[in-house]
Amino acid sequence: MVLGKRLKQLRVQAGVSFEDAARAIEVTPLTVRRIEKAEVKLRIPYVKELLRTYGVPAAETEGFLDLARKANEPGWWYQYRDVLPEWFQAYVSLESEATVIRLYEPHYVPGLLQIPDYVTALMRIGFPNESKEDISRRVDLRLKRQDLLTKPEAPAVWAVLDETVLRRPVGGPEVMRAQIDRINEALDLPKVRIQIMRFSAGAHPGAFGPFHHFRFGFSELPDVIYTESLAGAVYVDRPADVVNYLEVLDRMSVQAEPVARTRAILAELRKEL
Repeated sequence: MVLGKRLKQLRVQAGVSFEDAARAIEVTPLTVRRIEKAEVKLRIPYVKELLRTYGVPAAETEGFLDLARKANEPGWWYQYRDVLPEWFQAYVSLESEATVIRLYEPHYVPGLLQIPDYVTALMRIGFPNESKEDISRRVDLRLKRQDLLTKPEAPAVWAVLDETVLRRPVGGPEVMRAQIDRINEALDLPKVRIQIMRFSAGAHPGAFGPFHHFRFGFSELPDVIYTESLAGAVYVDRPADVVNYLEVLDRMSVQAEPVARTRAILAELRKEL
């Protein structure tokens, strides 16, 4: 996505039309548009010729081509493609590259914080007809995503969890106690903030459902909002819409219990299990 946007900037700066760029690499103008929108793989010969057409010095071309080669490499999740829905692949990619992840979860513990037994229980419910092997691979995929939290370049994660998340029994009391312990441990990570939205807070602006916000370290990439349904997902990047979601998150972070109260609330709810 970043390289596509940079190619567009170079084309515009050079005063080259879609038609002229298409003639340079012997494709249709639509293909050039798709390259710039990251809808197709970056073919190195195409990129090299486009850079030449846009007047990019040879000394700068090789660095750009190296980035293009890296962009074409499959992500770590490619090995799980058999159990990874196509509509969720973009989510894993965004999650892996984000510098900030903010989210509201009204139903379940966020995937980045789930323990194996909790994940397994959810997968058995969500995919009742799948084999044990496929369930195991889905669990492995979710747990692999959690490596993100302990990397040196880990993103800042700020989650608002509805009280329902901690009261909904998934896998039984023992699993829930262990799951709450895991959330407690996550609070020790320097870039993780977790707030609880108590029932006593009443109605709040996020009650329509879960959503996640991603921010990136590239000026070319806009913020993205992710929401999902039973049949798929929606990725929102129109600035005005993203701002609406961020305003809701800001209001909810004020309405929810402060981070300093999270451990006490977790201890209270754990005793009730």
